[in-house]
Parts: sequence; structure tokens; C-alpha cells
Amino acid sequence: MSEVPSITLNDGNTIPQLGFGVFQVEPEDTAEAVSKALEIGYRHIDTAEMYGNEKEVGEAIGAYDLDRGDVFVTSKLNNGFHEPEDAREAFDRTLSDLGFDYVDLFLIHWPLPTLYGGDFVSTWQTLEEFKRDGRARSIGVSNFQIEHLEQLATETDTVPAVNQVEVHPYFTNEAVREYGREHGIATEAWSPIAQGGVLEDSTITQIAERVGKTPAQVILRWHIQRGDIVFPKSVTPSRMKENFELFNFELEQSDMDEISALDRGEEGRTGPHPDTFAHIPG
Repeated sequence: MSEVPSITLNDGNTIPQLGFGVFQVEPEDTAEAVSKALEIGYRHIDTAEMYGNEKEVGEAIGAYDLDRGDVFVTSKLNNGFHEPEDAREAFDRTLSDLGFDYVDLFLIHWPLPTLYGGDFVSTWQTLEEFKRDGRARSIGVSNFQIEHLEQLATETDTVPAVNQVEVHPYFTNEAVREYGREHGIATEAWSPIAQGGVLEDSTITQIAERVGKTPAQVILRWHIQRGDIVFPKSVTPSRMKENFELFNFELEQSDMDEISALDRGEEGRTGPHPDTFAHIPG
């Protein structure tokens, strides 16, 4: 079994650099997928209230022969619950659905600046409560831009442990990543292969052929060597296993540079822009 490296967060906790994501995994498929991931060797599961599958994630982990402390679990605050009391109730539901008395990492899923007028600050202060009482070992944010992070730095006491943002070869999101490096905020990369959009890029396929790996492995290895935390999603066991096998090869610096040069800036973004996204699930 491959040994997955861990990253030490700014609060002293550690997080496995490779995880398993359950975004868009239907609840009825989630327990089986998570069980298979644990069997392969994943020890980091990334879910969210918005995904509607926290209960199944918890059931799969609980049924597997592991101590709770051996699996790093992340969840995220749903967009409709930014008000402090709403956030407290939503977090209670997350713990209840997972069947845990704590999560390893809890995130604000989106800043929603146009919806709440930038009042993700009070939301963040509520997450600080969860960290103080030990029910969230680490707290962080997702989809925060530099100006959002700077507002937290000015108005609150806790630097986010992570910022989970869209990152892939067509959208390297370098300014946000650099801000994170400068301020001790680890970057987690969602949509790490651009929803499959980079798998057939000739630069990627040529490197993959040269190193004897698949295009997906090459892209995920690029993320790993850049220092990002990554959690690819697949419910296909062979693909899950393939995504886990990233630690028996390295890319040359020239390969890394070629992949990074594929960046298309904002044109490469596949998801919504955090400055304007304001969706509340109905």
C-alpha cells in the first residue's frame, strides 16, 4: 500500500495530502464508494452538507474496522446557514448525520459576498466556537478569494487552516495559492482534473506516455508535488485505485513547468466565480 504523505496545518494538526471526494456521489452509492476507498487505503474523506451524503459517509467509516482517529473527515457548512445560530444548528446536524462527536476539518463552503454583504466574518467567528470546543479539530474556508481572506485576517483571530479552491492545469489559481503560502493557509484543490477536461491535452498525454502513467495520475502527481491537498472523486474501483497510486514516481521539473504553463487564467475556470456565486439550495 502506498504511503500517503501528510501536511501539517497552521494549527499543528496534520491532514493526508491525498483524499477521496464524494461530491456528486448519490447517497445510495456513497457508503459502498467510501468503503472501497478505505479498503484501497484512503484515510481522508471529503464531504459536505450540500452533498446530502454525510450520513452514508459516517456509516461507511463506522462499519470499517478502523479507529475514528485513523480517518480524516472534512465537511462544509451549507450555503443557507451562514447566520450564526443557523450555522450552529447545521453543524450539530453534520455531527449527528456523520455519527461523530467531532470532524477533523469544517469549512465555510462559499463566501457568498453578494448575498450576505460579506458577513462571512460572523460565520467564521461561529466556526471559531466549534474549534474552541473541540468539535472541529481544524477550521477553514472554501472558494475564498484573497480579499475575503484579508477581511478575515483583519476582523477575526484565527487564520484558516485551509482554503479549498478550484485548481487544475487550466486554472492554476496561482494568486490565491501564493497568498495561502505567505499566510500559512494550505491549499486544497477541487476539480483537480477540470472535470476530465485536461485528460486529453497533448502535453499531459505525452508526459504520461513518457513516465508510464495515466494522464490522471500525472495531473494528480503535479498537484502533489506543488504541495496541494487533492481528493479526486470516482466510484469506479479501478479508477479509485489508480488515483491512489501517486507515490511511486516523480515528475521532472520540466514536466511540472510544462503542465503549469497550460494555465488559461479565468478562461480556464470550470466552476462559478466566488465573487458572484450566491446559490442557496432550495
